[in-house]
Amino acid sequence: MQDLITNYYLISAMSAWLLAQILKIFTGFFKEQKFSLKTMFFGTGGMPSSHTATVAALSTSCAIGEGFDSAIFAISVVLAIIVMIDATGVRRETGKQSRALNIIVEELFKSDEKNFDTRFKELIGHTPLQVVFGFITGVVAAIALSFIPVFEVSIL
Repeated sequence: MQDLITNYYLISAMSAWLLAQILKIFTGFFKEQKFSLKTMFFGTGGMPSSHTATVAALSTSCAIGEGFDSAIFAISVVLAIIVMIDATGVRRETGKQSRALNIIVEELFKSDEKNFDTRFKELIGHTPLQVVFGFITGVVAAIALSFIPVFEVSIL
């Protein structure tokens, strides 16, 4: 258990995810003018991208702990690129399609709303700016954690 809770790579990724989810509560409050703890644990989309923060922290921690020439760093960077492209590409387009479908379904079932209450989730993907701030969140989290002695890593 000691190894698990002192795994710098895992804790960096998890901490970045948690930090991004906490930040979403506040950025969501300023945008929507409503406070939601549900967003912290179950929210997708929004500012910053928690998926991006997670993989950015993982890549940064791999760079710090293993070096830029390591296989683990290379693998984590490829994973991070895939996640960031997916967040701004496929997932964002899915959100746009959901928004359009919700409008169509509302119009079709306008007279029979009580028999149709399903709405598609619209906030799925991210804007490029949300991904950039997710990336920054992840990098900062991994660097900050590298200074905690229990992890026994040092900045290269």
